[in-house]
Amino acid sequence: MEKQCLHITNGNNLSDYLKDLNFKDDILTWQEMLCEGPTIAKIDSDEFIELRIAFLKEHYNIEVDKKDMKHELAKLDDVEAYSEINLWFEYDLYCHINLLGVINLLHQKEIDKPLYLICSGRVKGEKSLKGLAELSPGQLKSHYENKVRLTQKDIDLAIALWRTYCGKDHNIFKPYIVEESNFKYMSNCLKAHLERFPHQKSGLGNIEANILKIIKENEVKSINHLLGYCLNYQGYYGYSDIQLSLKIQELSLFYTIAEESVKLNRKGHEALLHQHNFALEINNNMFYGGVNRLEYQFSEDQNRLIKTICNAN
Repeated sequence: MEKQCLHITNGNNLSDYLKDLNFKDDILTWQEMLCEGPTIAKIDSDEFIELRIAFLKEHYNIEVDKKDMKHELAKLDDVEAYSEINLWFEYDLYCHINLLGVINLLHQKEIDKPLYLICSGRVKGEKSLKGLAELSPGQLKSHYENKVRLTQKDIDLAIALWRTYCGKDHNIFKPYIVEESNFKYMSNCLKAHLERFPHQKSGLGNIEANILKIIKENEVKSINHLLGYCLNYQGYYGYSDIQLSLKIQELSLFYTIAEESVKLNRKGHEALLHQHNFALEINNNMFYGGVNRLEYQFSEDQNRLIKTICNAN
């Protein structure tokens, strides 16, 4: 019997790329952005699906077809024919939170198949980190040939991290930052996640501060020009254009748009100099899993999250 495997990819671009490269096995395309919005631990539930559909509609005006979503996930209802499952996810936070979700879904459905990780990031001879769909056909096939089998310890780690993400205390992530595993970029992603919370002094998360720094340090001609910068220079976040566009809009109190230029205003400079905490003015109450980001602030001195004063009791 010919060996069969299931590929779970991080999006349509990669699924189409694999098909173009003549990958014949079944493909499940994971289309979520679990790095934002509320989540609950039990992914294999109607409650989880309804929660996510409501968030994507309300926050991003994304219409999710529940039937299509369930049809795609139904590929996991009968996996007996598969000898292994390949997880195609990238180095960034966006992909890693989705990866945790997928591994937990497989666990909750009691699917006991060998799991292999194909993860892009640093590529020999390349200066910048690379997404899977950005790799050449030769590079992508090489990544596949060198895929890493996840151990039970890796799977247990993913289960613990997902439960923490869906919980109320994200400082629990801190000990896991130094834990060794086959998730070679997990440490970077966990640190990046904690720094998404408002900085104790400026009220800006790391992503927001980076956007203002880009405006300050570059000749930005328009909002679209700024978006291009943000997509290319966001480190380990991996946010999409729709996410970054909303963030740029939320930060409009910090910059002025003139003909052929986007410049920081006084508030923008004050925020970068940590002269005032603007968290309430930005009022970005995004949920990260089980936590509203405004409930905590990131203390650079303590290198941890601390309760926002009005939520300290």
